[in-house]
Amino acid sequence: MDKNIIIIGAGPTGIGAALRLHQLGHRHWTLLEAGPEAGGLASTVTDSKGFLWDMGGHVIFSHYKYFDDVLDASVPSWRYHQRESWVWMKERFLPYPFQNNIHRLPPADTLRCIRGLLSAEKGKLLGTRPRSFQDWIDANFGVGIAELFLNPYNMKVWGFSPNSMTADWMGERVPTIDLSRIVENILLDRDDVSWGPNAQFRFPEHGGTGAIWRSACSLLPQERVHCNTEVVEIDCDRRVVTTKSSEHLSYDCILNTMPLDVLLRRLRGSQLDGVMSAADKLVHSSTHIVGLGMDGQVPQHLEGKCWMYFAEDDCPFYRATVFSHYSSANVAKPGQQWSLMFEICESSQQPALADPVQATIEGALNTGLISGRDSIVSQFHIRLEYGYPTPFLGRNELLDSVQPQLRERAIYSRGRFGGWKYEVGNQDHSLMQGVEAVDSMLFDVEEQTYFDPDHVNTKKDSTRRFTLCRDLLAQNAARVPCVTGSCKEVTSGISNLQSSNRR
Repeated sequence: MDKNIIIIGAGPTGIGAALRLHQLGHRHWTLLEAGPEAGGLASTVTDSKGFLWDMGGHVIFSHYKYFDDVLDASVPSWRYHQRESWVWMKERFLPYPFQNNIHRLPPADTLRCIRGLLSAEKGKLLGTRPRSFQDWIDANFGVGIAELFLNPYNMKVWGFSPNSMTADWMGERVPTIDLSRIVENILLDRDDVSWGPNAQFRFPEHGGTGAIWRSACSLLPQERVHCNTEVVEIDCDRRVVTTKSSEHLSYDCILNTMPLDVLLRRLRGSQLDGVMSAADKLVHSSTHIVGLGMDGQVPQHLEGKCWMYFAEDDCPFYRATVFSHYSSANVAKPGQQWSLMFEICESSQQPALADPVQATIEGALNTGLISGRDSIVSQFHIRLEYGYPTPFLGRNELLDSVQPQLRERAIYSRGRFGGWKYEVGNQDHSLMQGVEAVDSMLFDVEEQTYFDPDHVNTKKDSTRRFTLCRDLLAQNAARVPCVTGSCKEVTSGISNLQSSNRR
């Protein structure tokens, strides 16, 4: 129980681990963050004109009561939204999911999609397990929808062909087929909207997504949180972490959230050749975030829309978010301005654009998102080296080899890129990976989120709850070491988890 734990990274996973340790009253832990503040890929930036920009189209959805509790404890004021997402196709908007709204396409394209769906239905009788993501697309949607939307869109968002990706990550990420519903929508000319696990979502009133993690970090004893502290080496034999400032820290366990390939290259010690060589086999894409802040009001055809998908080649971005819709505080002058946030993929198969901002403006004009350049008062751009952890063919086998070897060296690598599993890479998943890793370290409780994505993505988990007992709340205020231990409720909950795992 009295292990010295080092947490590398103060994104959702690292914050989740630290909150759990603090909740349990565990006294020997340190959180190291390379950047200037908490948040990681869930940070928010304010540009020089006062517009706020998230590092991607983050939408809050939760599979866990624990995550809900952390949000409630961290952010006092929320905006609540009904998901309204759309697909731009054939110079028109179709409600998402695409296949449920093909009645909006030109008749020839609708017929093409229906023929493909019928052919796919016949093929399902064969029961062949798809090897690749492309196989999964073809088997479920047919050639019409595949060629018209899913193939070009997925190439645009991932930067890799669906043929080179596994189908194991799918779960609830892509809506599947209800053929009778599709036929009804065509016959009734009926729109079908608000599909998804995040059909309703909430967003911070102030500060963007980053406000969640800055506030959650503030619940921690600040003497244990060290920003601007990059880990450059981990000696697995001596169990010593070295920082960029040449500080040496001993550990019993590590919760790592930096990208797995980066971690592997920074390991030192004996018998590591096999695990370190895996770093070159991991595949990822980068993301360019482009923001346009405009004077005036949101155009009528964009009112109520949350985000939109773009598969065609008339624009470089795969998704655009009406970011001012999430909160009026996301612009410098609420009520007088609005904003659009765009995401563009870069990969080894999809090279970077020479000028992402100007290419985005041209694409926004081509797709009718903006009517001219004159109203643009702010232009923002940032490149994120690590955007998407690609579920490449052979990914699971590689992780199944690497993770046990890390575990033997008391290293738990978790999170969106620390664990390299996109299917459990949302903020709720990421936080809970940190929580569950701590429970595994201290109590030998099995982790569910990282190792059983299909299970956690099909239910709401209420096993754990986040509360800080009176002693720990007092500790937050006084910023002194806790001497009274953890809440009885937490200890009881751990016992229940252990019993459940034994069964």
